[in-house]
Amino acid sequence: MPKDSITPNLLLQAYASGVFPMADHRDDADLFWIDPEERGIIPLDGFHIPRKLAKCIRKETFEVRANTAFREVVRACSAPAHGRDTTWISERIERLYTELHNMGFAHSIECWQAEQLVGGLYGVSLGGVFFGESMFHTVTDASKVALVHLVAHLRHSGFRLLDTQFITGHLRQFGAIEIPRTEYHELLSNALKSLDVRFQRMPRSISGVEVLQLITQTS
Repeated sequence: MPKDSITPNLLLQAYASGVFPMADHRDDADLFWIDPEERGIIPLDGFHIPRKLAKCIRKETFEVRANTAFREVVRACSAPAHGRDTTWISERIERLYTELHNMGFAHSIECWQAEQLVGGLYGVSLGGVFFGESMFHTVTDASKVALVHLVAHLRHSGFRLLDTQFITGHLRQFGAIEIPRTEYHELLSNALKSLDVRFQRMPRSISGVEVLQLITQTS
């Protein structure tokens, strides 16, 4: 697609239609649209927290923040990792999503240790839907803790759908499933009607125990 034809507003229209962009590599100036036949989601009422991870959250191994280092999270997600030499998060995608963040539609959950960013995730919120884009970690369990905090926030705030696009073994342990495209589009349409839902920053003073309670209390 021509470089200048995709704007942040067009991205939002695409998400509302059930499609999302990707690139072939970090330096790729072109984007292409994806609308998978099988879509990955994490049912917010069926989220599972492994016991070992729950213990890590109670211990508050990480300081968890929201929207304090959005572009740094996107950049970290695009870095080479074990088993992956390239990335679909191009520099163009980084710029577009940073613009969405500045508009209030893209968000990051971050895990910090000793003032170092060691894990996190980012995605797009629209109506009652959060579209998860990518996550990273440099310290064990950091991205998983970020995901638990995200789910606690989404459930507390009234979100209805957490879209993971695709699913992996990493996400299956939390209850991620694949559903047909037609079923996804129906869920998406209904969730987008929740116009009063807002992604609001959770208080930095919230404890790990409170995060776990937010999830179990809204089951």
